[in-house]
Amino acid sequence: MAIIPLFGLRALVQDLFMVLCLLVLALNWNMLAGFAGLVSVGQQLFVGVGAYSMFAAVILWGIDPLTGAVIGGVVAMALSVPVAFFTFRLNGAYFAIATWAVAEIGRLSIGQWRALGGGTGTALPRGAARDMPGVQLLRDVLDISGAAAVDVLTYWLALGLVVVMLVASWLFLRSRMGLGLQAMRDNPVAARSVGVDAVRLKALVFLLTAFGTGLCGALIFIQTGRIAPDAAFSVIDWTAFVIFIVVIGGIGTLPGPIVGVLVFYGLQRLLSDYGTVYLIVLGVIGIAIMLFEKRGLWGGLIQRTGFDLLPLEHIPPGPGPDKRTTT
Repeated sequence: MAIIPLFGLRALVQDLFMVLCLLVLALNWNMLAGFAGLVSVGQQLFVGVGAYSMFAAVILWGIDPLTGAVIGGVVAMALSVPVAFFTFRLNGAYFAIATWAVAEIGRLSIGQWRALGGGTGTALPRGAARDMPGVQLLRDVLDISGAAAVDVLTYWLALGLVVVMLVASWLFLRSRMGLGLQAMRDNPVAARSVGVDAVRLKALVFLLTAFGTGLCGALIFIQTGRIAPDAAFSVIDWTAFVIFIVVIGGIGTLPGPIVGVLVFYGLQRLLSDYGTVYLIVLGVIGIAIMLFEKRGLWGGLIQRTGFDLLPLEHIPPGPGPDKRTTT
């Protein structure tokens, strides 16, 4: 995938960039819901806050967009602290509704920020994206336009973010804290009885996924170059589609979101000309999989074959062939 920008059409690079960004969002949501048991429907809050923080850094303070994207991730993580303080007092459906309500408050509040266009939004200053580090080098080496170089750079950054997310998630989930997180998800009472600090682990995951989601949100809107509250805080684009991807791929598995995003992209390309039929088909497929393959496509494959591309098994130290335990 790294070499696709060298020979692929610009439209393909843009499409795959969005697929990679959806995959990053799906990996973050899967970590929350699939491993920590925090079913949030308000992740668009961190997408929007990350993106708007990046725009504020560029427009108000003259910072380059890439540095602004990192700032966006940090601001999203900082915001997750008070959000967690209030929403962690709730469980199940109440937690999900609370996260959505907080996201709506964020959207309405950002709509009052006149310096960034208010409800109508704003655009990056002319040439801001093309002045990012690395863009001129890509123009010279690949002999492409400035806009195309921005697309290539953001594509490679999104691909790198996917790789980092996968590796970090795999290492974390196989660590002592990761095993505690999964134990807490499966049986909170038993996990607490062996010393697992549920609140601390959930808070850590919530903060880290907020950072990843905010960083990805900033990257998305660097590529688009324009932002508005309804687009940045879209519950359909940044939460509903992400939940669909994770559910059909396999919630609680690392390869699941990869499978889900491939299915989502295929359906999107196949049904994009049919308007609302596209959304209806997505809904029907999601319901069918939840009814007949509750663990998702990849989860069902693991159950039937025992094969897992990214296993989360933990082998404790010590002799003996029967020391393998599966979480």
